[in-house]
Amino acid sequence: MAATGSLWEAALRYLPGGVDSPVRAFRAVGDEPVIVDRGEGAYLVAVDGTRYLDYICSWGALLAGHAHPAVTSRIVEVARRGTNFGLLSPLEVELARAIVEAVPSVEMIRFVNSGTEATMSALRLARAATGRSVVVKFAGCYHGHVDSLLVSAGSGVMTFGLPGTPGVTPGTASDTLVLPYNDVGAVEEAFRRHGSEIAAVIVEPVAGNMGVVPPVPSFLETLRRVTRAAGALLIFDEVITGFRLGLAGAQGKYGIEPDLTCFGKVIGGGLPVGAYGGRRDLMQQVAPSGPVYQAGTLAGNPLTMAAGLATIELARATGAYDYLECLGGRLESGLREAVRAAGIPAVVQRVGSMLTLFFSSEPVTDAGRAETCDVARFAAFHRAMRRRGILLPPSQFEAWFVSLAHTEDDVDRTVEAAADALREIARGA
Repeated sequence: MAATGSLWEAALRYLPGGVDSPVRAFRAVGDEPVIVDRGEGAYLVAVDGTRYLDYICSWGALLAGHAHPAVTSRIVEVARRGTNFGLLSPLEVELARAIVEAVPSVEMIRFVNSGTEATMSALRLARAATGRSVVVKFAGCYHGHVDSLLVSAGSGVMTFGLPGTPGVTPGTASDTLVLPYNDVGAVEEAFRRHGSEIAAVIVEPVAGNMGVVPPVPSFLETLRRVTRAAGALLIFDEVITGFRLGLAGAQGKYGIEPDLTCFGKVIGGGLPVGAYGGRRDLMQQVAPSGPVYQAGTLAGNPLTMAAGLATIELARATGAYDYLECLGGRLESGLREAVRAAGIPAVVQRVGSMLTLFFSSEPVTDAGRAETCDVARFAAFHRAMRRRGILLPPSQFEAWFVSLAHTEDDVDRTVEAAADALREIARGA
């Protein structure tokens, strides 16, 4: 199980911290990282041969699970014709059409290579369209490693207890106004004071980077109302929730249409991708239609487009989201009972196929509450689950994901392991 030996030593020598993204180092849970050999459906197999039931699912990207035949066969088929052209291909048009048809607020879309590129580009467009500079974000929401958005970010920044990051200038940060998530009063006050300066509000409509935190009633509605009244844009960061919570994402679930939407994860079927889209009048300001410049050699990569199309086709299949809802509900109820039986203060929060078990005595509604969770107890739980062959995201502040490859038996095995792990932790308290 331990990631030891020459491979890990080489990783430490050639990669900062041995990894290419901080949370992968497993330091927040006091463990050594998993070095993956392959994925099989709902499972990961490490290089040492250990087989894990996986709830990371490439941080939500793998709606269909690992190496789904419909996805991998499409990638292979396209790869035989070329891996990248740096020119327009039919697959870009096909995937763009699929997204526009599924998401009512999106009339045009531009593909990029990551969620970070998507949010960065959407903010540039919002500032150009409004002629304003200030962007409102919410503490605990992570929108990629864009300089202006690494203020009070969630995900790895929260995991490692960093206030932001060195290298972000005060001038850059000064254009970002940070508010508490789910705080309607704070939003209204910010717009009373600064409404004429605000270009956009960017938000995860369901927070997934401080753990799963749903929007409270009226929160998203308030964002839509105040931005429209002030002439600012509302940007939904659906990099995680887009096509995971349904074909129309979180905006379809909650009935709120933003001006711009950022996508990633699922629309690439596990390959690198991002996208931003929205109203036609806004998107036509992007070059070459308009003056807002953004470009990328690998944008619209045919392998990614093929994987995304195959995944969306699976998501469109009859009952796909009903199945994910059923699995998520089964996992949620099982974990709640396991927590109750162990007598450990913890809450389970879920939206669709996204879930977090917070070691907290009260529901988590914002970053401040998330930061009061017992991260040491979560770390002990994570290690106990790993010993039982269950791989969870190695941070209290990340979401668990179920995929179409998971089964009811997988969920029941997970609940049984969690109950055993929680009893073990309770005995050691």
